[in-house]
Amino acid sequence: MTIQSHSGRLSSGRGPVHALCAAGFIATVLLLAALEKIGVADKVIAYLFAFITLGVYAAVAILSRTMKVSEYFVAGRQVPDLYNGMAAGSGLSGVAFISLAGAFFVTGYDALAFALGWAGGFVLAAVLVAPYLRKFGAFSVPDLLAARFGGNLTRLLGVIVLMCSSFAFLVALITAAGMILSWFLGLAFETALLISLAAMLVNALLGGMRSATWTQAAQYIVLTVAFLIPAIWMSTSITGIPVPQLTYGWALQMISDLEADMVANNLADAAGLISPFEPFATYDRFNFFALIFCLMLGTASLPHVLMRYFTTPSVRAARTSAGWSLVFLVALVATAPAYAAFAKLETMQSVIGLSAGELAEKAGWIFRWGAIEGHSLVSMCGEQARSPDTVIRACGGSNHIVALADLTLHKDMIVLATPEIAGMPFVVSGLVAAGGLAAALATANSLLLAIANALGHDVYYKMIDRRAPASRRLVVARFFLLVVSLGAAYLASARPADLLTVAAWACSLAAAGLFPALVLGIWWKRCTSAGAAVGIVAGLSVTLAYLIGSVYGFDLIIGSGDELVWGIPGLTSEVLSINAGIFGIPAGFAVMIVVSFLTPEPPPATQKLVDDIRKPAGGTILQNGDFSG
Repeated sequence: MTIQSHSGRLSSGRGPVHALCAAGFIATVLLLAALEKIGVADKVIAYLFAFITLGVYAAVAILSRTMKVSEYFVAGRQVPDLYNGMAAGSGLSGVAFISLAGAFFVTGYDALAFALGWAGGFVLAAVLVAPYLRKFGAFSVPDLLAARFGGNLTRLLGVIVLMCSSFAFLVALITAAGMILSWFLGLAFETALLISLAAMLVNALLGGMRSATWTQAAQYIVLTVAFLIPAIWMSTSITGIPVPQLTYGWALQMISDLEADMVANNLADAAGLISPFEPFATYDRFNFFALIFCLMLGTASLPHVLMRYFTTPSVRAARTSAGWSLVFLVALVATAPAYAAFAKLETMQSVIGLSAGELAEKAGWIFRWGAIEGHSLVSMCGEQARSPDTVIRACGGSNHIVALADLTLHKDMIVLATPEIAGMPFVVSGLVAAGGLAAALATANSLLLAIANALGHDVYYKMIDRRAPASRRLVVARFFLLVVSLGAAYLASARPADLLTVAAWACSLAAAGLFPALVLGIWWKRCTSAGAAVGIVAGLSVTLAYLIGSVYGFDLIIGSGDELVWGIPGLTSEVLSINAGIFGIPAGFAVMIVVSFLTPEPPPATQKLVDDIRKPAGGTILQNGDFSG
């Protein structure tokens, strides 16, 4: 990885170093494959995989450690656009890797909403937000709000939105990392959770954004290789062509033919089938497009994604970096439907039509995944598939023939379990587990740093002690990082489920709370401090109220019957909780505009500041995180 020289500057030769890392990782996979071939136990290979991947991340963190404020918070603003784009893409790679293919597996066409929303979000960021954030020269999104609108009120509100949108997301990703290690190494979930937490803390505590940047670049290489190899493997074995993105149409046709045979043999109900070609089967038309809208604006507003654009050397590099982010995310997004199609075909061929008594011998993966405690990942005949006896009892006997409706798989396990379902060597399962762990840790690291840095820089330094020396600021930032990570790990021990839903909630909250202020703050000189503050409160409050009310109800108990349901006449009878931002985003814009017109226009200096932000040339507005004008 790139390391720091004695002068404090990032060393050159980044490309060859990362190429060497990629080659080293591939060589490691080949070595472990050779060990499996000669009979080395799967458990030994699993521990070698975990030790090597986590060891590499720890080594990068140690080599990238820093005691400089600008390097800890914004990587010294020296990250080239290519690597920054790679790291920014990892801001959503944890969700894309673990859950997106599973969403296509379960819901078919409707999962396109996530792919289109995230990809469109990076386009919005590149056009409307990212370059101007870099021109500001801030250390965080709340820092930018304070510089644009003056005072600490908008700063504090920005921190609140950041916490609301990021903390639950962080908990879900730590849970995912713990689940992966628990399954792969056969550890208790709590032990796996602690190992995942330690891996994150080593990286974040030593070097902050500096070490996170280079670790995330390495993690992106790992997760991309891990995602592509099983998809290429299945495409080659089924179609003979190693390009899954172009061949999965054949897999979809084979699935349709299998489903028709199952219906004819009473193994499937035609009314219960969801065709991968049928739109709006899971979400109605309004909720489908509302989800795309909320994800687009949310992705362009997520603090842990936007903070990557503070680290580039120039405004132009920030824009290019956003383009690279889109390229790297599309590499995963374009493969996800192919992965799902081949995985579904392999699952149907290997399970449907077997008797309940044959499952242990011919589809043992069902029980290995179903036995993971605290996660109902595999259900058979309505019961969690903890053991063959459990399934036989649930299905009414060992002679019961498994129908399509009998098997239920959780979307978060599809990518990880597919190599085993498809009968690939264990080393491929290990590769996918390493990729899933890399994806979860990369995104979790970004979220953790976004939260801790906002508390350390924006709350402590900017609002409590403006005279704090650099050493104390770093100590406080690391203290908050430790507290936040421990709190997230504690909540993760309760095993919250459905990473994709939590990610959609985070996007709605960020979009409603931050997007209007960011866009109007950059593009409308008349937007006032009062307008921004009231608009942020309005957007966040409306979204949060509907999200909590629709999921938990007024008594905060799921399923108690008092859940909030808002519909839009003529469009939908119920707006889903993942689209809560559809109410908050227009509320934020409307309130911000109205209040801005009702209050005195910003002073000339602020209006000049807005003009300066939009000029590509010239220096940054803030120097070392402080306003110079």
